[in-house]
Amino acid sequence: MKNTLNNSIITSALFTCVLSTSTFAATTIIENVQGYSHNGKQLQQFSAVQFTDDKIDKVFFANDTLPTSTDIERIDGKGKTLLPGLIDAHGHVLSYGISLQSAELYDTSSEQDAAQQVADFVNSSPQKGWVKGRGWNQVQWSNNTFPTAASLDAHFKDVPVALNRVDGHAVWVNSKALEIAGITKDTKEVDGGQIIRDSNGNPTGVLVDNAMNLIFAKIPALTQEQTQAALKLAMNSLAAVGLTSVHDAGIDSDNISAFKQLSKNDEMVIRINAMIYADDKNIDQHFANGPFASNDQKLTINSVKISADGALGSRGAALIKDYSDMPHHRGLLLHSETELTKLMKQSMQAGFQVNTHAIGDNANKLVIDNYEQLIKETNTKHLRHRVEHAQILQLSDIPRFADIGIIASMQATHATSDKNMAEDRIGSERIKGAYAWRSLIKAKAVIAAGSDFPVEYPNPFFGLHASVTRQDRNNQPADGWYGNEGMTVSEAFKSFTIDAAYSGHQETLIGSIEANKKADFILIDQDIFSIDAKDIWKTKVLNTWVNGKEVKF
Repeated sequence: MKNTLNNSIITSALFTCVLSTSTFAATTIIENVQGYSHNGKQLQQFSAVQFTDDKIDKVFFANDTLPTSTDIERIDGKGKTLLPGLIDAHGHVLSYGISLQSAELYDTSSEQDAAQQVADFVNSSPQKGWVKGRGWNQVQWSNNTFPTAASLDAHFKDVPVALNRVDGHAVWVNSKALEIAGITKDTKEVDGGQIIRDSNGNPTGVLVDNAMNLIFAKIPALTQEQTQAALKLAMNSLAAVGLTSVHDAGIDSDNISAFKQLSKNDEMVIRINAMIYADDKNIDQHFANGPFASNDQKLTINSVKISADGALGSRGAALIKDYSDMPHHRGLLLHSETELTKLMKQSMQAGFQVNTHAIGDNANKLVIDNYEQLIKETNTKHLRHRVEHAQILQLSDIPRFADIGIIASMQATHATSDKNMAEDRIGSERIKGAYAWRSLIKAKAVIAAGSDFPVEYPNPFFGLHASVTRQDRNNQPADGWYGNEGMTVSEAFKSFTIDAAYSGHQETLIGSIEANKKADFILIDQDIFSIDAKDIWKTKVLNTWVNGKEVKF
C-alpha cells in the first residue's frame, strides 16, 4: 500500500507542477462546496468563498445570497469539500526531494531484501557516485537487528552506499563507504553518536546520530541547481496531497540560499516556514540579520532548530532510566547540557523562536526545564517556543506545556508506525506518557501537527486518520493503540490548520478560511467530518490553491 500510494505521489510530482499562467481575475468565487474551517474557537461550515488576487474577501454561509456580478469568475465545487490548505508543522523538504530520487526501503522484509531493492533501484536508475536510499527499519524485520555492510558488499564492492534509517538517526553503509570515511576498529567514538561494532570492535556498517557525520562529510554536497530542483520536486509533491504550507524542520545556509532564489524567481509552489539549524556555519550571521519574510509571505525564516537527542527506533532517544529492551543503555544527548542551554539562550536572545527536537523523557525534561528558566531570563514567551516531537513525556511534564507557554509539535503517524516497538523500548509505565495527544489537550497544550516527512509519508490525511483512530492504514489494532489518547476529527483538523499556523506565528495569515486571510484552499473528494474515521486516510485532493492561484498537478 505504501509503495503504491507513494508512487502515485511521485508520478504526479514528475508532471511539471506550475502555477496558472493566467493573470489573476479581479474576483473569484468557489461555490457549491461543503466547506469547513476552524476559527480557533469552533468549527464552522460554509457554502462558498470569494477572493480577490491572493486575499479572501468573504465567506458565505448556507443562507447567504451570492453576488450575481458577471465580472466575478465562478468555480463550481460540485458539492465537494473545501478546506483551508493543510499545514505540516514538521517536515524536511530537501530530504524529501532527495528521497524521491533515491532508493526507497520503507517496505522491506529483511536486510537481504533491502539490499536487493537498492541493487534493483540502481539497475533501473543508474547512479553517479554515491548510491543513496532511505527508509529501512530493522524493527520490521524478523531478526530485529541492525544490518551490516556485508549484505551491501554482495551487490556493491567498489561503489559507496549510504542508506538512511527511516527516522534519519542512523545510516547503513557498505565497506567502500567505511573505507572512504576512514572508519576502522581504531576510530574513536563520537560524542552524541555511536559506531555499531562487532564483538571484536570492528565497525559493522551502521552509524547512529552524530557518528553519521563521519560518512556525510565524505558525500559530495549538492550544487545549488540540484538543491533547487529537489526542493521544487518536493513542493510539487506536497501540494498534490493538500499541503499548502510546511515548517521545514532544520535547514542550512545552502538550503536557505536555494529557497531565497526560488522565491526571487517566483517558483515557491507552497509556503515554507523554515527553521535554521542551530549548528549552521553561518548561524551568527543569521542572528545578526534577524528573521526574514519574502514579500509574498511564501518564505518565512523566524525560528531555530536544535536537536537534543536521537530517535526511539535506533535507541538514540535519551531516557531517564535504562531502555526496557537494553539494560545499561539510556540513549544519546546530542549536546552537553551546558551546550544545549547555550544554544537555546542565544537563539532566544537573537529574537528567534526555538524549536527543539526531544523524543526521550530525559531529553524532554531537559528541554522543558530550559524553556521554563530561559523564557523568564530572555522575556520571550511571546515567541512561542516549541518541543519538536514531545514523544515520550513524564506525566508530570505534560501540564508544563500550557503553564510555560510552549507548543507541542507532534506527528501522529509516528505513533502508528512505532506501536510495534515503542512499548518494548520503554515498558508499560513510561508508555502512558508517550504519544499522549489527549493528555496534552486536556492539559490545555497547543498541538501543532505534522508528519516528519520523509520519515513518514507527507500525506496529511494519513496523519488526520492516525490522530483520530490511533490505527495504521490496515485499521489495526481494532480499538486503536492506546485509543484513549486519540483526538476528535475536529481537534485533529485544528492541529493541521489554525494551531499549526499559530505555532509558526501565522494565524492571522493562514490556517482558516476567513476574510483578509490568504487564499490557500484545497478541494477534496470526501467529507472527512461525516465519513467513518477509518476511511479518512483514503481522501484524495482534487484541487489546491496557494495565494489565490490554482496549482496544476
